[in-house]
Amino acid sequence: MKAMQLTAFGADNLVIADVATPSLKANEVLVNIKAVSLNYLDLILLNGTFNGDLVFPYIPASDGAGVVTAVGADVSRWKPGDKVVIQYVQNWTHGSIDAAGNAVRVAWQTPGVLSEYTAVPEHGLVKMPANLSFEEAATLPIAALTAWYGLIEQAGLRPGQTVLTQGTGGVSLFALQIAKAAGAKVIATTSSEAKAAQLKALGADAVINYNQYPAWHEQVKALNGGEGVDITMDVVGSATIGESLLSVKENGFVGTAGFIAGPELPLDIHRHRINLNFIRIQGLAVGSVSAFAAMNRAIEVNDIHPVIDSVYPLEQTREAYLRLASGKHVGKIVITLS
Repeated sequence: MKAMQLTAFGADNLVIADVATPSLKANEVLVNIKAVSLNYLDLILLNGTFNGDLVFPYIPASDGAGVVTAVGADVSRWKPGDKVVIQYVQNWTHGSIDAAGNAVRVAWQTPGVLSEYTAVPEHGLVKMPANLSFEEAATLPIAALTAWYGLIEQAGLRPGQTVLTQGTGGVSLFALQIAKAAGAKVIATTSSEAKAAQLKALGADAVINYNQYPAWHEQVKALNGGEGVDITMDVVGSATIGESLLSVKENGFVGTAGFIAGPELPLDIHRHRINLNFIRIQGLAVGSVSAFAAMNRAIEVNDIHPVIDSVYPLEQTREAYLRLASGKHVGKIVITLS
């Protein structure tokens, strides 16, 4: 089979190689990967700025969708022809995460999915939403599930509440779409008028340009009747966590779902009113298989379609990574293998 391999850190070291198709264990499923999407995690693994303990040559990328082509002797959940999506945290099947469930992540402890075929334990797959293409479904495993798990399963989002999102990356756009489908008001931040128009077209009730309003928590409250929001998903990290904390009301929820500007979180218990306002700060990193299945049902019922910035063939994987690194994308970047 053909596979994209990283032979050393850096985008210039991405090469297409002919490698052996994986052989199946009794509990595994062979998936013909049709499409893959990139995440910020893939970029920092590629560049060596995140310790993933990679062994070269390495097949990158965690998010993929495809078709089951063969099953192992003990597999009962899947059959050839099933359309499936890869679960990122492979052993987290339900409930709260624990050490055993957290032990295996795709493209860390296993090969990535940027190849024609991949072998996955039968519990590490979910049914693909019927309303999505392979390219759309490939965007779900990390970004969409992080937004769903944070908003629905951790924050307990209810109709009529207000959600604050940041920018036009994958997690934030999925958070916007999920929140609107759940009957919430959404305020979004962004860096340009062009992106503001795109966010409004996706359903944002109000958009704040953070270049015009560096203390954007003040604008959040001005747009929300003078009070903070119920929930926000902070995807930037060190540069925004203070504003995120100041943007939520009493008993507000701040989900830390990214670290684009850095992983250190400068917190001031008094200035950011963490204790006085009973603010909950929750770390987030995707969700379980059962949460994924629930999200996919909601995607079908509400006919939600992921926002795709651009699609590249396998031969242009390097260009796809460079597009991600540029920060100019709106939505997800996808690589096709069919």
